Amino acid sequence: MTHRHPKAILFDLDDTILNYDSVADRSWKQVCEAVSPKLPGLGTQELFTALKEKAQWFWSDPDRHLRGRRDLLAARMEIVSSVLQSLEVSDLEICQEISVSYEKIRTELITPRPGAIETLQQLHRDGIKLGLVTNGAKEPQRAKIDRFGLEPLFDSIVIEGEFGIGKPDRSVYEHSMKKLGVNPRQTWMIGDNLYFDVGAAQELGIWGIWVDWRRSGLSKDSKVKPDRIVHLISDLVDPAQGE
Repeated sequence: MTHRHPKAILFDLDDTILNYDSVADRSWKQVCEAVSPKLPGLGTQELFTALKEKAQWFWSDPDRHLRGRRDLLAARMEIVSSVLQSLEVSDLEICQEISVSYEKIRTELITPRPGAIETLQQLHRDGIKLGLVTNGAKEPQRAKIDRFGLEPLFDSIVIEGEFGIGKPDRSVYEHSMKKLGVNPRQTWMIGDNLYFDVGAAQELGIWGIWVDWRRSGLSKDSKVKPDRIVHLISDLVDPAQGE
C-alpha cells in the first residue's frame, strides 16, 4: 500500500464528519434573540457581534483552545462573562442562561456533513481501516459518536479526553496507527484544521488532506501545504470532486 492507495484513513470529527463550527453563528443568534429582551438597551445584533468577536478571540490562542475544549461550559461562561462585563451588564443568571442555552442549541443543530456517513460506510465496506482522531472532552465527543452511530464504522477511536493528549501531538497519530497496524506511508489523515489535522500528520509522513468546508482556499502564506484539498469527505470516493 502507498499514499495513493491507503490501507488506513484517519478522520477528524468536528467539521470533517459533523457540522460544528458551521452552526456556531446560528446558535449565537438564537440565544441572543431569546435573551436580549431581558437586557434593556442592548440590541440582539450588538450582543451577537460582541459574543462572536470574543469567541473568535478566545479560540484563536492555542493555550486557551486547549483549556477551553476540555471544559466547554467553563469556556462559554468565560466568554459570555467577559462580554457582559464589557457591555456593563452584571448578571450571573443571564451569563449562565446564555452559556447553557448556547451549548444546548448548538448541540441540537449538529448534523452529519453531506455524504459523510455514506462515505464512511463505503470505505468501511471496501476494507480500508478507519480511525477517528478527535480533540475535546470525553463526554461530548462520545455523545456525538453515539448519537450518529459512528463507532461501528471505525476500527480505532482516539478521543483527547480519554487518551490524555490531543492533536497536534505526534503521539496521537502514532498511537492511532499502532492500533490500526499501519505505518505513515500507508495512511491518510483528513481534517479541517490545517495544522492540527494536516501539517502535524505530514510531519510524520502521513498524507494530509484538508477539508476546506468554508471554501476559503489555501492562503498564499500558508506554511502547511495539503497533499489534497476537498470540500466534503464524500469527494474522496468521487474522483471528479476535490482538488
